[in-house]
Amino acid sequence: MTAKTTAIATARLVEVFSAIQGEGFNVGTRQIFIRFALCDLRCHFCDSANTWNTPDTCRIERSPGSRDFEVHSNPITLFMLLEWIKRQNIPNLHDSISLTGGEPLLHASFLVEFLPLVRSATRLPIYLETGGHRTEQLAMVLPYLDSVGMDFKLESVSGEKRFPEHASFLKLCNDSQVEVFVKIIVSDQTDVAELQQAAQLVADTNPLIPIFLQPVTPLASPVHTDKYITAPSPDQVLVWQGIMKRIVKQVRVIPQTHKMLNQL
Repeated sequence: MTAKTTAIATARLVEVFSAIQGEGFNVGTRQIFIRFALCDLRCHFCDSANTWNTPDTCRIERSPGSRDFEVHSNPITLFMLLEWIKRQNIPNLHDSISLTGGEPLLHASFLVEFLPLVRSATRLPIYLETGGHRTEQLAMVLPYLDSVGMDFKLESVSGEKRFPEHASFLKLCNDSQVEVFVKIIVSDQTDVAELQQAAQLVADTNPLIPIFLQPVTPLASPVHTDKYITAPSPDQVLVWQGIMKRIVKQVRVIPQTHKMLNQL
């Protein structure tokens, strides 16, 4: 009888590195970032459009924060990634591991196998950064997550319409009692009615879930290359925050602080 063989899980990465988290609830903390390739969204403001496709190679930081990258071929195996993370995990340096992208949940089958091993090896909390629209894949990995930062996509800013998916995704996070917050990218073209809709969606799920308004870092749109995405004015942000706080308790305004610190 021929013994059955089990295929080793693989994933396509963009990079692995250590840096200061610049967005949302974990801002200012030190994380090991695992940036996955592939995304099924095409947000107008995306500053990581290099993750939309599947690169032939990925870059891996040799020692945390040094930016001394080495290059490896994609896809990489579960055990390769585990060794790279263990190499980064200097005692007492990192607060958590960030799964980012792209859209990490496109690699849910890989994560189901990888996350129990990396949690055991590092004892670090696992934080998922996600577009907040793939509920079925979220259900697969939720048992291995400690916190979730989910983006709400406003059509007026991102070009994406995902509110029904956001509603089911947020409900699953809330019902599982995983720590969750909502991040909303805002530009000078933000439709206030969409912000109200987003706040109401959060309130209907749990009015205590924090919302982070993140003024976009100005950039040329990777989708409409003839357009430039511009940040909102301070007056706009103050008005929007006031409107949303009539619906939910916590609405914080935090820009991309890692850009200010010249972090990756």
